[in-house]
Amino acid sequence: MDEAGNRRDLISDINVTPLVDVMLVLLVIFMVTAPMMMHGVKVDLPRTESKSIKTEKDPLVLSITKKKHIFIEDYKVDLGALKEKLKKIFANRAEKEIFLQADKEVSYGFVIKVMAQVKEAGIIKVGMITEPLHK
Repeated sequence: MDEAGNRRDLISDINVTPLVDVMLVLLVIFMVTAPMMMHGVKVDLPRTESKSIKTEKDPLVLSITKKKHIFIEDYKVDLGALKEKLKKIFANRAEKEIFLQADKEVSYGFVIKVMAQVKEAGIIKVGMITEPLHK
């Protein structure tokens, strides 16, 4: 008897089916959780009727809380240092665009002061974030 005939041939291929299954599960998990992620600081936005702004990239979000605290995304900034911080952030960006969200309890004058600092930093486009009216 031939001993080679009794031996099984080893298969050295990788079975990718379990890998594909895991990747599809991870993809579904990320697709479900991604919309739940919030940017910036939670503020009570005013409600208005307006059209949404379409952008190609995610612009920077500037938030003003009820207590007049200013945040760039999640980082707290003083009003006096806002212009310099924004200049540094936008120094190498071609698209000078920022979204501003302010609590509805913040005075109009304070929001204008913040917007003045934004304009002095050289940011051309400023979008205002509001909540849609529910009828």
